[in-house]
Amino acid sequence: MTEETLKDRLRQRIDAHGPITVADYMATCLGDPEHGYYTTRDPFGAQGDFTTAPEVSQMFGELVGAFLLQAYERMGSPARFNLVELGPGRGTLMADILRMAKLRPAFIEAARLTLVEMSPTLRKAQAKTLIKTPLSPHFADRFDEIGEGPLLLVANEFFDALPIHQFVKTDEGWREQMIGLDEQNELTFGIGNAQLQETDLPPVARKAAKGSLLETQPAANAIAEAIGARLKEHGGTALFVDYGYLRTAVGDTLQALFKHTHDDVLARPGEADLTAHVNFEALAAATAKGGAYPFPPLEQGEFLLRLGLLERAGALGAGKSHLDQEKIRDDVERLAAPDQMGQLFKVLAVSSSADPLVPFDPIAGQTG
Repeated sequence: MTEETLKDRLRQRIDAHGPITVADYMATCLGDPEHGYYTTRDPFGAQGDFTTAPEVSQMFGELVGAFLLQAYERMGSPARFNLVELGPGRGTLMADILRMAKLRPAFIEAARLTLVEMSPTLRKAQAKTLIKTPLSPHFADRFDEIGEGPLLLVANEFFDALPIHQFVKTDEGWREQMIGLDEQNELTFGIGNAQLQETDLPPVARKAAKGSLLETQPAANAIAEAIGARLKEHGGTALFVDYGYLRTAVGDTLQALFKHTHDDVLARPGEADLTAHVNFEALAAATAKGGAYPFPPLEQGEFLLRLGLLERAGALGAGKSHLDQEKIRDDVERLAAPDQMGQLFKVLAVSSSADPLVPFDPIAGQTG
């Protein structure tokens, strides 16, 4: 007797209740308790399906750590604060952040570390990675479980995995794209009845041609707004790093990765990673709606270079073998080159204060 797959369960669900939204499909594929991609495996690194910046080099996390140390001093070096990471992967980024943070003992003494992670598999990996660091992590399922107090938060490749909705321009307006079954009982895309109202359309969508596709990210925006409200109430700074676009645009960015290769989105439910590019304009607007100050986003390459990536690479390579130095140079290229991660990934900083925040440019209309 063959074991029931997530695709089998999706077929049964659609057959019984009708087509599902792209958001429902993503949420099920990634978070199903028995078959979900993130709940049942470690997807990171060479043995997984993708490699994140912290897995490329320790320099990424160390420079994020340097940013957080500056943000800590900027908010007056409080005696207690919440250090939070959303979607911490294996814990590699936080381990590198804490290595840098040890340079300021007051930071370590004041920090209460919370990792927001739902996957039991990844929680075990994170605890193992952080076992020799100066802070023991508390775990939370959701951001709203974080205790009171000032906040320093980082989210690297977190928002791209949150469910999105897709809408297609038709003669009857923007109708929601759904996932149903074809004549061979295979998963397929189709057009549903739900429709975007004219008042909800961004300007770029009003001029779009028939057949164009528009993505919305209500789940990501809701979390960003909650973070903005939390920053306004308790103070602090949040840093979001993800691949995405700076201005709202039409286009299909939903993708599947299986063993480091792009795959059919509907081919392997629960076995392949599903992500979509993050709309940073919408993300920033959501944090502002919550009451915080979003700074103009930077491309990842610019962010890292402004924080001293080349200088850190030089220090890391000093006295090392030629082979080690070549590896460090390759890592710098991977993280910061425009044709690799440097341009595709964006970095958004959000704060409770509009005061200058290194390495970001001032907020328009603010002086500092």
